[in-house]
Amino acid sequence: MSTISPATAPAADPSAAPETSQVGTLIRGHRLRIGLTQRELADLSTISVRAIRDLEQGKARRPRTDTVRLIADALRLGPRARTALEAAAQQGRCGGSAGAALDAESPAPPTALHGLTGREAETEVMVRELSSGAERLVNVVGLSGVGKTRLALEVANRLHAAGLLSVLWHAFPGAARDYLAADTGPGQQIVRAGVVHLFESGPSDGASELAELLGDRAVLLVLDGAPERAPRFDRLTRLMRDCPGLRLLVTSEQPWQVPGERPFLLAPLEVPAAAEPVSGDRPDAAGVAGSASVRLFLDHVRRVRPEFAPSAADLAEVARICRRLDGHPMALGAAASWLAVCDLPTLSRSLDRDPGPLLDHLAGGDGGRRFQDALHRGLARLTSGHRALLAALCAAPEGEFGLDEVVGLTGLGLPECGRMVRDLLIGGVIRPSHEAGRSRFRVLQLVRAFRAEHRPEDSAHSGHAGPAGPRGVAPTALAAAAR
Repeated sequence: MSTISPATAPAADPSAAPETSQVGTLIRGHRLRIGLTQRELADLSTISVRAIRDLEQGKARRPRTDTVRLIADALRLGPRARTALEAAAQQGRCGGSAGAALDAESPAPPTALHGLTGREAETEVMVRELSSGAERLVNVVGLSGVGKTRLALEVANRLHAAGLLSVLWHAFPGAARDYLAADTGPGQQIVRAGVVHLFESGPSDGASELAELLGDRAVLLVLDGAPERAPRFDRLTRLMRDCPGLRLLVTSEQPWQVPGERPFLLAPLEVPAAAEPVSGDRPDAAGVAGSASVRLFLDHVRRVRPEFAPSAADLAEVARICRRLDGHPMALGAAASWLAVCDLPTLSRSLDRDPGPLLDHLAGGDGGRRFQDALHRGLARLTSGHRALLAALCAAPEGEFGLDEVVGLTGLGLPECGRMVRDLLIGGVIRPSHEAGRSRFRVLQLVRAFRAEHRPEDSAHSGHAGPAGPRGVAPTALAAAAR
């Protein structure tokens, strides 16, 4: 095979389709000049025939640097022809006019309506992982209203403010939009179409256009309120491969369970410990006031009662409410709104009796319904073994439990019990606690209340848990259900 003269790049083949890209025209011209078929070029370059065909037909306009190098080597291009091919490929990676606008504007994420309370550790971890590229697909999972979108906003704004990543934001239908949307940029329609094509069957033109828009840019694409079903893995993989600077930040109720995904479980905010009283029956006021859930609750209270200055007794009641609501941000905000028409003791007693109606904001809205629907979906996803374990844990005293207790309840091995506990964590029905070097867990109070209301047959086992498990729930029965 002879070497192409480096004088000039070959002219475009007149039979090529008018929409063929410059890089595709060059590849086709070089290939025909030396008499290679697409199959022969594919064999020599180790690039697939489909990839060669897509490039020549203009369906793919932004080949990776390694792809260009392999094709140029197979075509035995001289320095000038190789440089021309690399320049055409680089131009394709710029993504056209929309891509140029992306570079010029550096799109920003939406603006949060309120400050973020707590979540310092979660924010720092996610900013570090996404900015470094250590993780390229982070899926924040958790119950509705736990703060997934607000955390994603904080992470996206920090990355953008530091000049590390441009941010493109796509909210799926039904996602709670408690923020001020950013200006719609020229590439937003391409983003919307590309995201749709990631999840739907049919032609992948939308995903290809999205890849062309993103190019090699350092971009954070946020998919807020994503569906539980994973996108088409072949299209997701191709997008991540073709856009080496892309990071995906997803908020969803469940992990996608795809390779490369980093599930980020978002638990409710920390709550004050039921500590020993300090003066009389009042807990340490400073420690209580520093709790993230207490701070969030008081922030919401001051929106309806600006003059509110809690006493030590008030803080004790607030701490109790936060524990009753598990530190769940949406539940805390809704409960605090009712203090416009009632006092703390009344609110606390009402939450003890039936928290459900108070999970809807006083001013209206369906936050409580969304939360309960999400909880219902989470419980419905559990297998019979997981439901049996949850019933046993709910029948036990309202304290923490560890993996050893689960092994004792089920009679199963530690690895299998560990997976069951992880599933309950992802389902949002229990929360973790890692203090003093011990891993402990607790069933959410709201889950207990929800199950007592909707599953009266499960609440029949009201005895305490002993070595053989809760009264009426034998380990052998739990083990059989788990299997």
